[in-house]
Amino acid sequence: MWVADKNMEEEMGEKGGFDDESDPESYESTSESDLEKAQFTRRKTPTRFRRQNAPSAYSSSSRETSGSHQHLLKTASNKRKSRFYLPPKVTKYMCWALLSTLIIFVLCLIRASYTSSRQVELGTVEKSPPKPPPWEAFPFLKRYHGGIRSLIPRKENVPEYPHDGEEVHDTERNNSIATRDTTSLLKSVVFDPYLRMGDGYATKHECFLDAQGTVKIPSVQHYPGVVKGFPDAIMGSYEVLGLRDDTCFERFGRLGPYGYGYSVKRGGTGAGLHGEREGIDNVWPESENVTQVDYSNIRWAEVQAACATKNAGRFPALDQAGQDLFLDMHTEHEQALQKSNVDEPSVAEDDSVVGKREVDNLSVVKNESIAEPKNDQQKQKNVTLLPRTAILIRTWWDFRYSVEDILYLRSLITELSLLSGGEFTVHFLIHVRDDNVPIWADQKIYDRILENALPAEFRGMGTLWSERQMGLIYGGIQESFFRDLPVHGVYRSTFMPVQYFSHLHPEYDFVWNWEMDVRYTGQWYHFFDRIRKWTKAQPRKGLWERNGRFYIPSVHGSWEDFKQMVRVQTEMGTDSPNNVWSGLKAPKGATMPGSTAAQPKADKPVWGSEPPVDILTSQNDPEPPTTHEKDRYEWGVGEEADLITFNPLFDPDGTTWFFTEDITGYNTTTSLPPRRAAITTTSRLSKRLLTLMHRETVLKRHTMFSEMWPASISLHHGLKAVYAPHPMYIDRDWPPTYLAAVMNAGRNGASGGART
Repeated sequence: MWVADKNMEEEMGEKGGFDDESDPESYESTSESDLEKAQFTRRKTPTRFRRQNAPSAYSSSSRETSGSHQHLLKTASNKRKSRFYLPPKVTKYMCWALLSTLIIFVLCLIRASYTSSRQVELGTVEKSPPKPPPWEAFPFLKRYHGGIRSLIPRKENVPEYPHDGEEVHDTERNNSIATRDTTSLLKSVVFDPYLRMGDGYATKHECFLDAQGTVKIPSVQHYPGVVKGFPDAIMGSYEVLGLRDDTCFERFGRLGPYGYGYSVKRGGTGAGLHGEREGIDNVWPESENVTQVDYSNIRWAEVQAACATKNAGRFPALDQAGQDLFLDMHTEHEQALQKSNVDEPSVAEDDSVVGKREVDNLSVVKNESIAEPKNDQQKQKNVTLLPRTAILIRTWWDFRYSVEDILYLRSLITELSLLSGGEFTVHFLIHVRDDNVPIWADQKIYDRILENALPAEFRGMGTLWSERQMGLIYGGIQESFFRDLPVHGVYRSTFMPVQYFSHLHPEYDFVWNWEMDVRYTGQWYHFFDRIRKWTKAQPRKGLWERNGRFYIPSVHGSWEDFKQMVRVQTEMGTDSPNNVWSGLKAPKGATMPGSTAAQPKADKPVWGSEPPVDILTSQNDPEPPTTHEKDRYEWGVGEEADLITFNPLFDPDGTTWFFTEDITGYNTTTSLPPRRAAITTTSRLSKRLLTLMHRETVLKRHTMFSEMWPASISLHHGLKAVYAPHPMYIDRDWPPTYLAAVMNAGRNGASGGART
């Protein structure tokens, strides 16, 4: 008989139920009182106990529900499974670690997004290496360096390039060299391009390498013929310009007269002493008593001044020198004295700021020429006087002159100044890069810097300038800092010091702006003289249109064919990609924004001046004698060019050129002024052009980027500007038609690149 005592009840209350394994038959043997007691006890049992312990099917009590709903087979009781809980500290640390990881991840995403955006703005996004340009796939040409033993007459040469791509070359003839024959070397001969001196010109007096007239100038040597298979010039033409193309210059014949090939102890440069020296005996032949020149004792300023003085009768009388008006603070009495003595050499002129500051050959030439009587001009009345030309070598105060630079400068002075009888004057325009040096205010500082800026043999041939000095002279110009560059800087305003030099030296009819890195393998005077003659003979009709294109003879044919092709392209237009959107653009001269007028394919030819809205007026600009249609290529023939360039004068309007909008001081509210540009600043400028540039800058505060400024002023004032198509070579086998499409890829077959 089972009794549920008090202890058992408490135990059941703590555990919440009976053991499932208790015997169900024990319920039958209980008494009624015990049953009542048991019922009373069960009433106090937790609900959880009652649910888990259903009444047995064998119970004798009617109060108990039937147990038929239970399974007949009892399963083993499932004991409550125990659970594992992490300690609170561990849980807290894990939550903090997870939260920190999420925060760091979000911060990394923000940082990566900012870095990527910044790289896109700065254009420094690393990309895969771009594909090489198509021209790098073209093979190199091989017949540029055949040697002087492979020389043949020009007429017999079969050039390696250019070709049409289908011609089968005679490889044995052009790409092979016969066995070395020591007896077949030709003898070099003197190259003399000064044959035009004579009829119609004043007598030219011989110049020497010393003031005493004892050291003769050695002659440049050349070999007749060209290297077998030597390529032709792909752009430009010898024939058109009148240059000789049947000569070959080698190192000893070209540079030997200027110190190449013998030691420093004997007055040379020490270069070319080792290796092959074949041909040097022809430069210094013993039979003619021609000795090597000791250049350590040569002073080029004195030599050049003596030559100019000796040949002063071949040139017009010197004009009065300009003055630094912003430095010359003369009283009214001194100004009256200077005005009364204009035609007489005076102490005041010799003591001017220009004369004192420029201790160079220019002042020496000027003073000696004025003192010399004009007997040559009086005796030779029916002679043609030659223009004076200055060649300004652009350099800077701490430039390091190499041996090659020295040879190059000696050849320039000798061939252009001395051998020509003073037609050219070589001068150095030296940039002082430190704006804090007051070269315009202290004479001692000026002299010290000028003395240290040039090698000893060239001292006395230079003029200093600085960007701050240009800011003082050309003040009032709006400062835009285009591409973070100052407007008076040498990069944006290369010609400011040239303008001012011409203003101080009006005796020079022309000025060549010449960079130190320009080289020419031929003879200097021959090149300059032929360029001057050819540009002088060019007519103005169609000139600006021809100026804008590279001349490629193998594609364009003769020069006459080229002229007619340019005329047709200008009048009719082309189907080039640059004209695809021509019907949707406003015309070039439209001033109203949003104009829907179509831009025609054809171009309006330039005839006369193309002035902007705010041009400097009353400058005696040349006017066309007739209309463009009636002219028969006559206007401009025989007229000296105001501007000569060695690259095409293209129209930068609408191109992707960086500096197309570097325009200062002009009215650009409606449109940009018409302009032209030529890459590189190496060019010849007339006194008329430099005067206009100077006055536009001073009076109107106008200026443009260096490579646009001279050409644009020429366009605005109707001056004669000419691109000289000099011969140019390339080192790879470009297809000529592809080369022409690349070089003349602008509008209607002009150069200048794509338009956007």
